[in-house]
Amino acid sequence: MLDELGRRNYSQNTVRAYVKTIEDLARYFKRPPDRLGPEQIRAYQAYLFRERKLDANTVTQRTAALRFFFIVTLRRRWSMADIPYPRKARRLPNVISPEQVVQLIDSASNAFSRILLMTLYGTGLRREEVARLKIEDIDRERMVIHVKGGKGRKDRDVMLSPKLLQELDQYLDGLRRRPTTWLFPGNRWHTSEKPVTANVIWNACRGAAVRAGLSLEIHPHTLRHCFATHLYEDGTDLRTIQILLGHQSLEKTALYLHLSNRHLRATASPLDSLPLSRKYGSGDGPG
Repeated sequence: MLDELGRRNYSQNTVRAYVKTIEDLARYFKRPPDRLGPEQIRAYQAYLFRERKLDANTVTQRTAALRFFFIVTLRRRWSMADIPYPRKARRLPNVISPEQVVQLIDSASNAFSRILLMTLYGTGLRREEVARLKIEDIDRERMVIHVKGGKGRKDRDVMLSPKLLQELDQYLDGLRRRPTTWLFPGNRWHTSEKPVTANVIWNACRGAAVRAGLSLEIHPHTLRHCFATHLYEDGTDLRTIQILLGHQSLEKTALYLHLSNRHLRATASPLDSLPLSRKYGSGDGPG
């Protein structure tokens, strides 16, 4: 299975997720996965929903891993009628206001966590993309950041905010030894030959959210949603936002129409146009 995933140039995150799913399937039935069939897969899907309480999107990802294993690795038939993908739940993500973003960044536990949060919000990058930024990706001449090998193995450029560049320089100048490869090295003194992990970025964001007293569930992807929504509210067109986020389809970027206060405020309710005239007295009530 690993060979097949490697030949198709799947990302490391996808490889880990697929392998973990097959291991989980085998562990659940206490049998080698190649001795299982459609009946067990349907039972496994039901188990993920009923007992593990996973949402439809997560179960869909698990089903994709199983489909790859049975079709590509084992060369078996797979019937979509017998093992369908679950219907995905379409939920709007949480978005916080610019003022709350300030609270979040100001609640970072240290300078390192602060610059991570500022980079997430200032660029709209995914946490894995932030983790793998290199010093050479900061293009001071063109004022852009080169994102190499983003989701789908695609490269793109995003804007380099002058404020973010100033904060990055202060962060780098404050280190005992300026990094030469990774923008955010992974050890305590920021001198590691490996980049910071995505989990460190996650914890920096969650910890700041708790200290800021924000009631919503805030994670690194929330800042990506905020980046796009606040850009749209400030007048940036959806096509530009699509390119900055690296979305393949404009339909995915259109999500931010639903999150934008500007868009909602500019749309009048049909109730406003009704010529209502009847007025009720203060004593009127049901019945």
